[in-house]
Amino acid sequence: MIPQRVMGIETEYGLMCASTEGGTPPLDPEETAAELFRAVLESGLSTNAFLANGARLYLDVGAHPEYATAECRTVADLVAHDRAGELLFAGMAAEANERLAARGVPGRIHLFKNNLDAAGNSYGCHENYLVRRRPDYRARISTMLPFFVTRQIVAGAGCLRRGEDGVTRFAFSQRADQMWDAISSASTRSRPMINTRDEPHGDPELYRRMHVIVGDSNVAEPATALKVAAEALLVLVEDGAVLPGIRLADPVEAIRAASLDLTGRAPLALQGGGVTTPVDVQRRMLEAVLAHYDARGYAADLPEGTRYLFDLWGRAIDAVASGDHAGIATEIDWAAKLALVERYMRRSGAELGDPRLARLDLAYHDVTDAGLRASMESAGLLRTFTGPGAAERASARPPQNTRAKLRGEFVAKARRLRFDYAVDWTNLRLLEVEGTRTVVLKDPFSSADERVDALMDKMER
Repeated sequence: MIPQRVMGIETEYGLMCASTEGGTPPLDPEETAAELFRAVLESGLSTNAFLANGARLYLDVGAHPEYATAECRTVADLVAHDRAGELLFAGMAAEANERLAARGVPGRIHLFKNNLDAAGNSYGCHENYLVRRRPDYRARISTMLPFFVTRQIVAGAGCLRRGEDGVTRFAFSQRADQMWDAISSASTRSRPMINTRDEPHGDPELYRRMHVIVGDSNVAEPATALKVAAEALLVLVEDGAVLPGIRLADPVEAIRAASLDLTGRAPLALQGGGVTTPVDVQRRMLEAVLAHYDARGYAADLPEGTRYLFDLWGRAIDAVASGDHAGIATEIDWAAKLALVERYMRRSGAELGDPRLARLDLAYHDVTDAGLRASMESAGLLRTFTGPGAAERASARPPQNTRAKLRGEFVAKARRLRFDYAVDWTNLRLLEVEGTRTVVLKDPFSSADERVDALMDKMER
């Protein structure tokens, strides 16, 4: 049986209030964030709140709304809960825009699921994977670093990048230029690809949390799913398998070089001499996964969704290597965006540096009703990974096979019955209720707990 894992995604969103009359935005970022969260605050929640579906809603530094999904065991659940965050923010923006219109404010709020604003400021999309605690943790995750450096060629969001020479080029990744370290315990200061700060949000004797901050925010559901299919490599690492022995001389230099070469053949220097390429790294990693899954008997138990993702991984590598991207242009963000950009350029005669293309890029990531995603999915230009209504269900219901079920149901009942409470990823507590103690949920896999049942019963008395 394939080992089980708990996963989650934290996504920071870009936010702006654009003038409907042209010119200066009528609200600055802080005012825009305040308007966006107005209804949340009026409902009794704060700008840092856990929701009834197990997720966390948060206003991060720099007026960036953030949504952290509930703990999920499957890629399908994770993609649905990630998209539930988009639906939440789209709804909040729609309500805020109605309030602005009622007050006669000539502005419209937009939320962008991207990683760069117009000024070049970066905000992240962080992946979290529960791993077993072991003394050689750092050495083991180091073997995955070449994969994360080059994963952008199969799961990047695409970027119109203006270079220091003033020339705009299309790149695989929005995050590549924002990485300044490979592996570190810092996040904002050095912005590493893998963060090693030890915050397991679970039993510290058993678990660690691998915190990956190198990835782009994806719009296409298959791209999000493929991004977190990295969990397959973790299976190899935890099973004691040896990943391909690729040691990059300078991962930071390599990730930048890989982003700018759409052929996937950028030469990446290796420790001790020699070079490899992004296509070669990804192909060797995929081959290692397939061989290990076959040897361990995991392949026979693969869910259909995982089979599709392994196939997509291979097709994406082949598409980059061949230069023929048509076969993945409805599944992988950078390919979908590049096709969109090239169609516009053919029709309009615009060049990559044209401001109209920058606006098109933003519209691709806009999760409000002004964005392109819904129309592209309806037209068959973007494929989905989850089934109909999955994101809507995830908006209201936590995953039923993780700790999030306990948290979500506790929050829902406390809010319905108007009890004051305090929660975080591991703790549940009723405030000002005699005879109650904080319940600590150390096991992220557990969706049943008698202590939580007793806490819920207290609300009925």
